[in-house]
Amino acid sequence: MVVLDRHLELGEVARVARRGEGVRLSQEARGRMARNRAYVDRLVAEGRTVYGVTTGFGRFATERIEVARVRELQRNLLLSHAIGVGEPFEDDVVRAMMLLRAQSLAHGVSGVRPLVVDTLLALLNGGALPLVPSQGSVGASGDLAPLAHMSLPLIGVGEVRRGGERVPAEAALQDLGLAPVVLEAKEGLALINGTQAMAAQLALLLLDAAHLLTAADLAAAMSVEALKGSHRPFMEVVTKLRPHPGPEVVAANMRALLQDSAIQRSHIDCDKVQDAYSLRAVPQVHGASRDALAHVRRTLEVELDAVTDNPLVLDEADEVVSAGNFHGQPLALTADYAAIALAELASISERRIEQMLNPALSGLPAFLAEQGGLQSGLMVSQYTAAALVSENKVLAHPASVDSIPTSANQEDHVSMGTHACRKARLVLDNVLWVVAIEVVSAAQALDFRRPLTPGRGVAAAYRAVRTLVPHLDRDRLLAPDVEQVRAAILSGSLAASVIDAVGPLA
Repeated sequence: MVVLDRHLELGEVARVARRGEGVRLSQEARGRMARNRAYVDRLVAEGRTVYGVTTGFGRFATERIEVARVRELQRNLLLSHAIGVGEPFEDDVVRAMMLLRAQSLAHGVSGVRPLVVDTLLALLNGGALPLVPSQGSVGASGDLAPLAHMSLPLIGVGEVRRGGERVPAEAALQDLGLAPVVLEAKEGLALINGTQAMAAQLALLLLDAAHLLTAADLAAAMSVEALKGSHRPFMEVVTKLRPHPGPEVVAANMRALLQDSAIQRSHIDCDKVQDAYSLRAVPQVHGASRDALAHVRRTLEVELDAVTDNPLVLDEADEVVSAGNFHGQPLALTADYAAIALAELASISERRIEQMLNPALSGLPAFLAEQGGLQSGLMVSQYTAAALVSENKVLAHPASVDSIPTSANQEDHVSMGTHACRKARLVLDNVLWVVAIEVVSAAQALDFRRPLTPGRGVAAAYRAVRTLVPHLDRDRLLAPDVEQVRAAILSGSLAASVIDAVGPLA
């Protein structure tokens, strides 16, 4: 069980979001929250004017609310802000959102009772996941609309998805032995002021990107062998002369995958001087994407441990501070960076696909067909890869350079961070398809290099692919082949089969 205090690991997010591990508050967090809540109660009892506690929200911050109506204020806040649209987020995103919002509140500077977080975690642990529309956040005062939808079931409103079915939130609470929460002063605002819709998507993207990065190197190594490319660009001495971390890692992966190659020995004395960039610059291109995603991960790790609420209730300092920790700009910029970095992996992969399918470049049968003309072979797989790469060019346009004022210009600069994260996910999905197409193409090309055998790691990858996808001896439906390989990339099973043969890969 994951225990929430002040620190959360990305691996813990994976365990909760993807594997359904349970979550609870630590005793230390529970104590902090209780003390912090007592301070808020004192502020209300003293009649102080505090934003979001005894005032309205946004443009209505100057509107004083009677103490007798603070509960109504908090309930109204959730109801009025839950106006998201579009397809609901996937279950793993919602689970991550719930976990991350609870983690932020566990710091004990949001003025929330432990009961609120306990109820949120009880829904999470019970598999009652709020239906959260994916569109409607501008990523500035936090992810207001998504988090409002996430929070509605706590008060018995809205729907949840449980056991694959949509059920009323009130019924789910009853089934779990829970009562709807009557929100006290500040609690509704604390639930929805945060970056958790962004952070949840970015966390899951990084988890999947880790598998993709390894698979991209593997696909490139298969293509190098299929095209009888040189191994010399991957020499350690080369990358040490320009020692960016990512390229050094990729070059090491390539060396491990290509070792003991009979294909390489067969053309060691050929008169070819150099390969196309898509082959010899694999460390520099793949490595730059790795370094970009490492930066994204560092930013996210800060966010996992962050308090993104407003106002911040600093009971020890006897202050309530309105600030901007809810603003999504750090995540917006990094999500855009991630989308660009991922898009480049598909761009260079598509060029290697073209290298293998074009007989003028490969010396192999056109489109890797056994009987060209009668058969089209893998011809249109390159079309699909090209289409996805072209789509990525649109999706990689940064969302974070946009802003549109909201709340009567009170919230006059916004991050569009949730847009950036949604787009980055679409890019990642497209790249997975392109790399899968490259792997399928490279396996087919390697068949035409027989009886020469590729490097040890490439040979292991080839064998793994052939357990999923047979040699293309005549035209058939190719989409299922690519789907099988994509699934093996995303699960990590393709890389695992290679690691068994060559040892760890980064």
